[in-house]
Amino acid sequence: MGEAIRWTGGVVLLGSLLAAAPLAAAQIGTGRQTVDVNGTPLVVFTYRPAACSDPSLLMVFHGIARNARSYRDDARPLADRICLLVVAPVFDKQVFPTWRYQRGGIVKDAVVQDARDWTGGLVLNLVAWVRQQERRTLPYSLFGHSAGGQFVDRLTAFIGTEARRIVVANAGSYVFPSLDVDAPFGLGKAYSGTKGEVALQRYLEQPLTIYLGQGDTRDDERNDYPEALAQGASRYQRGINVFNAAKNLAQARAWRFNWRLVELPGVGHNARKMFAAPQASEALSP
Repeated sequence: MGEAIRWTGGVVLLGSLLAAAPLAAAQIGTGRQTVDVNGTPLVVFTYRPAACSDPSLLMVFHGIARNARSYRDDARPLADRICLLVVAPVFDKQVFPTWRYQRGGIVKDAVVQDARDWTGGLVLNLVAWVRQQERRTLPYSLFGHSAGGQFVDRLTAFIGTEARRIVVANAGSYVFPSLDVDAPFGLGKAYSGTKGEVALQRYLEQPLTIYLGQGDTRDDERNDYPEALAQGASRYQRGINVFNAAKNLAQARAWRFNWRLVELPGVGHNARKMFAAPQASEALSP
């Protein structure tokens, strides 16, 4: 197993095994490892293309079925095409139920949790682990589909990253860019006043791509709670509505807006097709 990383008080603590075996993905092809993150073992599935000597990192986040291995495999054509080292962690449902995965661990039982415990912090640890195993500060991007898109969007809104690009694909709900909507469906209660304005501006400046299958228009029965329905009747509508609200807010405040909207015609809620399409490369483009 590779280096263990623990998250303590917002600080990444590396062990002493600097000469540990390299990341499985440093070898050509697919791999599987278990990493100790914040005292919790996370299984990660990996892939490194054969014809790729210096890949950047793509962190891939699975949907509600928690099928990280399938998502790793779905990402392989994209990794081959644009030279990516794929790392797909498993967020097990027993340890990471909906409030900790899809909704980011930000709110539990209507109470905003300590920011040090928000689940997105673990992603930063995993990036640090990969960099340490690779022995280089490789650039990285994030790609979440469906439930994974919800998780990645909340990571973007509430924690922020150094990612070159963050792709939220076919998400069931988003962080609406407003302090009037309570977290985790907006930024309200987690932030207010001047800090809230700073958080909103930071969110809109993130390199976020909303990547939508134009056929993902069925009523979203898995996300039919009022806060999600307020964003639109379907996943496609919600993505469009949130993007437009963010764009309009940035224009009204004269803030830099670094989001991008990419649409894939003829595809619904299908991770494999979303990864395989040429539009996936566009969605990830810095």
